[in-house]
Amino acid sequence: MWAIKVPIPDNPLGHTLVHLLDTDRGPVLVDTGWDDPDSWDTLCAGLAALGTSVDDVHGVVITHHHPDHHGLSGRVREASGAWIAMHAADTEVVVRTRSSEPGVWFDYMSEKLTAAGAPEEHVAPLRAARASGRLRTLPGLRAAVPDREIVPAELLPLAGRRLRAIWTPGHTPGHVCLHLEERHPADLPGNGRLFSGDHLLPGISPHIGLYEAPDEHGVTRVTDPLGDYLDSLERIGRLRPAEVLPAHQHAFTDAPARVRELLDHHEERLTGLWELLAEPLTPWALAERMEWNRPWEQIPYGSRTIAVSEAEAHLRRLVKQGRAEAVPGSGPVEYRAV
Repeated sequence: MWAIKVPIPDNPLGHTLVHLLDTDRGPVLVDTGWDDPDSWDTLCAGLAALGTSVDDVHGVVITHHHPDHHGLSGRVREASGAWIAMHAADTEVVVRTRSSEPGVWFDYMSEKLTAAGAPEEHVAPLRAARASGRLRTLPGLRAAVPDREIVPAELLPLAGRRLRAIWTPGHTPGHVCLHLEERHPADLPGNGRLFSGDHLLPGISPHIGLYEAPDEHGVTRVTDPLGDYLDSLERIGRLRPAEVLPAHQHAFTDAPARVRELLDHHEERLTGLWELLAEPLTPWALAERMEWNRPWEQIPYGSRTIAVSEAEAHLRRLVKQGRAEAVPGSGPVEYRAV
């Protein structure tokens, strides 16, 4: 098993760690990286340095559908004939995105942000982009449709290896971690190795925002991504892998300790937001008051949209816990502590 650092263009994360797992039928990739010429060249060069090539790839296992993980899957399949496997919930997102007009996303985001209390100057660029017709440049619009399903708790059909899927929703609805049920090569204590995607990272908490979208009938399914994520974290903590192989940053040990840190982080954040809701606030106003890695005024436009989605996910968790409620008759909707 090896890792290849595939760059993500214009992103502070820097790169995606694409893992190569050897099998009796040929190499299998865990994630592929961003669909970009430099990323593709780096992936190909990394495979060559390991004595193989993209033409030899037998299969691609995707932890989740985001472009920095699934972006190059289609090119790998075109070059090698490899199969692509993904959890059904994320495959649904890929299929829905491919079948929808790009303008649907802009309309949905404009409506969501307005309902969250975003100012007009933040929503206006989305409307302008919608009107311009220059919509085909959004990443992930034409992502490859997987041809195999990753079934939770089942072993993937990899000749000579034992790789079991663990469903870990939260970052996306169909995120999976992949447990390599084999003795650690350095005999580290614990249960094998874990490809953790974005679910468990050594130094940062993954973005947890709202991931629902309207279906073909315009019906939106209400979800609890943060609740899903916290439950999934506990599941991984109980697994106690000897080593965690994430898709960003670096490999690490003591997964239970990292899980505890993240559980404590989110409980502290939920408590802090509950205290802020002593006065009624919209999700946008709450996001403005939350602690981020920089002052709100310095957060870029796109990151503000992501921040509001994260604020809404935490609000939804507080409401589900009975610690907050929507203020009747408010519009945009405000929330208050209970």
